[in-house]
Amino acid sequence: MKTIVQQLREEKNLTQTELAGKSGLSLRTVQRVEAGTVPKGFTLKVLANALETAPENLLPPKESTNLDRAKLINFSALLGLIIPFGGVIIPLILTYKTKDTRNRELGKCIVSLQMLLVAVLSVSLITSPFLQKGLALQFPLFMLPLLVFICLKIALIIINGISLNKNNDLHKNLKINYL
Repeated sequence: MKTIVQQLREEKNLTQTELAGKSGLSLRTVQRVEAGTVPKGFTLKVLANALETAPENLLPPKESTNLDRAKLINFSALLGLIIPFGGVIIPLILTYKTKDTRNRELGKCIVSLQMLLVAVLSVSLITSPFLQKGLALQFPLFMLPLLVFICLKIALIIINGISLNKNNDLHKNLKINYL
């Protein structure tokens, strides 16, 4: 398969040696670029000048990854509102059944965030009866972390879903990956 540089060079009826001379690059550099090395910086600029084209025309098109699987993993985290630990287990299964590395990495980030949410909720639910008794409150204190958890979970899923649609990435990535 011919590279963009090789196609343009052949359209202009130039040999590799002639392109090297016209651009001021070494023959070996031209050969490397035509073998698949992506030109950068100075090399990109002089090759574009020599081939009479814009530098961005010499770069290979960026591959766009289909993030439908990552969107499904993100959406499946809502099952945690219905099934205990479903917001972790179902996305985890979907993540590890994914063959695409980009979707798998996004899935791991989503599952890690859900694991953190579940851990915080668990600790707050365990401590809330003790705080309720210690503060002598009549209001069932466990409801407060539960409501905050539900709102936060829905908000994070919506925000990450919007970000996956617009930016092809998650809005918030944890620095620590638990998987």
